[in-house]
Amino acid sequence: MNRIVIGSKNFTEQVVLGEIFAQQIEASTHLPVERSFYLAGSFICHQAILAGRIDLYPEYTGTALTAILKEKPAGSRQDGYQRMKSEYERRFDLTLGAALGFDDTFAIEIRGEDARRLHLKTISQAAAYTPQWRPGFGYEFMERPDGYKGLAAAYGLRFAEQPRIMDLGLLSRALKEKQVDLIAGNTTDGLIPALDLFVLEDDRHYFPPYEAVPVIRQQTLQRHPEVGAALSELAGKISDQDMQKLNYAVDGQHRDIKEVVHQFLMSKGVVTVNAERASASPR
Repeated sequence: MNRIVIGSKNFTEQVVLGEIFAQQIEASTHLPVERSFYLAGSFICHQAILAGRIDLYPEYTGTALTAILKEKPAGSRQDGYQRMKSEYERRFDLTLGAALGFDDTFAIEIRGEDARRLHLKTISQAAAYTPQWRPGFGYEFMERPDGYKGLAAAYGLRFAEQPRIMDLGLLSRALKEKQVDLIAGNTTDGLIPALDLFVLEDDRHYFPPYEAVPVIRQQTLQRHPEVGAALSELAGKISDQDMQKLNYAVDGQHRDIKEVVHQFLMSKGVVTVNAERASASPR
């Protein structure tokens, strides 16, 4: 079937990245693109691409190595990328596009006012106060090997109560509104500066690199090499700051994702006039 189906997980950054892939492919090829976003977490996306229900989706190297490959990641960003690429090709008949340029590692966040009042900069320093705090985490963070249990063990964290498990999109506002006192978000979350939240330094280097990459079915690239060529134009084009601004445009300013992505791609010079027609056409 001559169409490309793009998936994403169910949080803003993933949908933004999925839309970037979609508009880039629409701009650079003549292939129709179908969007299959909000597919829950990593496991659902992985199963969907293995089953051929989607052709590609955005993933993170640290997530793939720990949650999918069940390995303990170590080394540099490049080491993680090469390890993921070789194992995905060997085990799953999947491959990776070029890295997009940003590293979206987990962010252990507290309110800015608490960080200033208690003079906290690191997770180790915060561990003295966590017995009085209520944590809030996403479901996947609670279940993943690089998530809550390992973090608590690495830093000796104890809390006032069991973690409250909630949707990723609700964590930042729950922290701001004092429903919880510490959360595991993402470093590229656009609401961190907007809500005056503070990211504690991972001073024991618990979290590995989480470099953003496109995961693509090798069969798709064999049929449509132009898809790989289109995605390669995005290599290194999205910085940590770019991603945070894109997330804030959607989460903080409530702007339309298609419009936000289109303006971003135009600013980076990676789309052509075809993209203007694509973004303007009804879907």
